[in-house]
Amino acid sequence: MPHTTQIFQVSTLYGAATLAAALDAGLYGPRGGARRVLLVSNNAAVPETALRMDEMHGYGPIAGRFDAVVSWNEAISPYHPSTWGPRGHDTVLWQRAFRLLWGIGEDDMIELAVESIQANPARALAAIFTEAAVDVYADGLMSYGPTREKLPLTIARRIRRLLHLDLIPGLRPLLLSEYGVEPEIVPDGAFRAVLDEISLEAADDARLAPVLEEAPTAVLLGQYLAAINILTAQEEEDLHVRMLTGAVRAGHRSIVFKPHPTAPAGYSAALSKAAADAGVRLTVLDAPLLAETLYHHCRPELVVGCFSTAMVTASAYYDVPVARVGTSLVMGRLRPYPNSNRVPLAVIDHLVPDLEREESPALVGPAPDTLSPLVRAIGFCMQPKTYPGLREPTAQWLRAHLADSPGYYFPELRLAELGLPGSRPRSRARVRVGRAKRRVGRVVRRGTRRG
Repeated sequence: MPHTTQIFQVSTLYGAATLAAALDAGLYGPRGGARRVLLVSNNAAVPETALRMDEMHGYGPIAGRFDAVVSWNEAISPYHPSTWGPRGHDTVLWQRAFRLLWGIGEDDMIELAVESIQANPARALAAIFTEAAVDVYADGLMSYGPTREKLPLTIARRIRRLLHLDLIPGLRPLLLSEYGVEPEIVPDGAFRAVLDEISLEAADDARLAPVLEEAPTAVLLGQYLAAINILTAQEEEDLHVRMLTGAVRAGHRSIVFKPHPTAPAGYSAALSKAAADAGVRLTVLDAPLLAETLYHHCRPELVVGCFSTAMVTASAYYDVPVARVGTSLVMGRLRPYPNSNRVPLAVIDHLVPDLEREESPALVGPAPDTLSPLVRAIGFCMQPKTYPGLREPTAQWLRAHLADSPGYYFPELRLAELGLPGSRPRSRARVRVGRAKRRVGRVVRRGTRRG
């Protein structure tokens, strides 16, 4: 008799925690109703040197919710998870190989739960298991933005739902909405319980003890903006120093910096010098644990970041006031305009107080009435062909609010390219000239090939 095997693909502990909460909340039926396989993918640029998920606190309890744990990196070695995908005529062979490797019966039905369906390894899995129903889960603010790339209908029509955390109550995800995919919320209580479970496992970590002894009242969150070529390494280092300076100005004398796992050690050195110059205590927590574990144990009074999802979880799940630094700088550097980080940046920029303007840190709370129209206007400008129905609402919004909005939300040249209100004749002329040059270039290249 055929059975059902559910494959849950994860690349981060935070994503695994989201899926664990979904399981605990019964969103995948009772335990024992299907065989559950946790498929772990390490998507770091050099996976062999990066922190593995099984080295992080909390991995064990999460893995215990599954009947088997397998490695995607090992299954496709020596290829990289972010770049490898099957050739069209090889998908049947790959499915047979993976069923054999992971102990899945030839007649077993497959269900997939994947992240970032626009990219590998999620897209590769959906292509290989051609008959599988697909759930997409989003563990951060990117779910509120548009789908990055058009999906093949053979994949899109199999997506059942978008599972997401209700980080901004009242804001509906735009992701996959063009395919009629309905979002479904992973309950806050279930997710907070998983975070508490992870935090308790980390309580005995020796690297956490010095942090607790210093009783930090402010947490600074590092990201990896230089690693993805949004900022230079020096600019990102300066951004962290600006966070520290803002926290000191707000009266905090004991501060902890939680770097991103891929951040270079030099960032910590620069911050240490800045802290010494300011006469405050700084503790760098370079340990394999989530920022939420730090919130659980040290109960800070302030969390400062640029646009990290961990800023919102500090507010939503731990009632810690948050403040932002550098969102305008980063927004201005995003290239191209459809960069997936644009909507998360806009959400934080719109909702979270600016520490450098001495705005009082605050909890994020539900989405104000102004947020959803802004997000959808940005989403249309990012992917106009995907969401043509948003053109007129976007034009109306721009006529009413563009003059009062930061210039980095809607660059004039982008508005000119899309024929939207807010562009001047000079910008529209630049767009026409650029298009004419590209047309001429295509004609010349065709003539060269024929010759």
